[in-house]
Amino acid sequence: MALTETPTRQPEFAPVMTILFAALTLLLLAASGISFLRISHGFVRVFSFPRLQILGLALILAVLALLLVDSPARDWIAGGLLVVAGIQAACIAQFLPLRRVQSKRYEGRPDTPDRVSILSYNVKMSNRRYLDAVELVQQERPDIALFMEVDDGWAKALEDLGETMPHVVSKPLDNSYGMILYSQLPLADVRVANLVMDDVPSIICEVELRSGRSFRLYGVHPEPPVPYADSAGRDAELVRVARLVDEDDLPAIVCGDLNDVAWSHTTRHFQRISRLLDPRVGRGFYNTFDARYPLLRWPLDHLFHNARFDLISMRRLRHIGSDHFPMLFALALTRDAEGADYPAEANGTDREEARAIVEDAEELDREAIGSDWEK
Repeated sequence: MALTETPTRQPEFAPVMTILFAALTLLLLAASGISFLRISHGFVRVFSFPRLQILGLALILAVLALLLVDSPARDWIAGGLLVVAGIQAACIAQFLPLRRVQSKRYEGRPDTPDRVSILSYNVKMSNRRYLDAVELVQQERPDIALFMEVDDGWAKALEDLGETMPHVVSKPLDNSYGMILYSQLPLADVRVANLVMDDVPSIICEVELRSGRSFRLYGVHPEPPVPYADSAGRDAELVRVARLVDEDDLPAIVCGDLNDVAWSHTTRHFQRISRLLDPRVGRGFYNTFDARYPLLRWPLDHLFHNARFDLISMRRLRHIGSDHFPMLFALALTRDAEGADYPAEANGTDREEARAIVEDAEELDREAIGSDWEK
């Protein structure tokens, strides 16, 4: 009598695992696709932020799918996850050391009078580690220190910096958009301007270097993109700053918490309009937010500079209580306008997009996003 073979039973969890991994794959594919939409809303914009996290998650899930999924769909799931990883990797690849740098490395004397160092720090308004911030500035001794999210308490606590940095522009606010600038170098033509939203100031000033040459500094902190509201205020502020830079005869530096990641379309659009360089390109991510959670970080605090500057150094400083790390940059103004290697100018599509962004912002009728962060 012939024995009948008993069919091999699939593990009971096999269909569940297939469904789970398929759902996660579709979710990550959707998130990757949404990030490329040109829609001025926080729900869309925020998908550009966690590209490093999505890349890592997609690779981990691809390996787990090959090990745990036992169905014909396994290869499709793994393939979809690798597509996600490839999309994310392509978006951030320019910040890997294999990429050619945008900012030239300074090769002159380290004590050049054309040097400027800038410390940029979003203090987080509810953070009360005042002394740590003051001590950090006194230790690093930058020429300029730009503080964001400062209220009256922060303004009072930072006053000691005036002993060595006598040139001060102060606009403390209790809505998380206050800003204060301290400088060792003389300032001129100082403006505190609400470029788009009421009570969202930017500091614009001319800075005189020790050599006697000058540049324009733009200290900015636009609105953040949040999933429940438009991002028109932030997008328009970046465009308006870029236009000011493009029209300025002085070489420019734009610095601050731009509430945008270094690899986003809006940041690259800002660069094409302003023709400024990003020192991160070819050098690393320098993730500054969120300082409290190592696995949830991306680069939000930036410095962009005119091609007449060379980069001396760029460092992320230690965590001192905020949800942002401080950043310290040093540059040298090394050449005149004729000797600078400027990037390509914005094309007609870029300028039409900029016009549409500003028009959208002119129709806004609301308070600045985030004014209740500390409440």
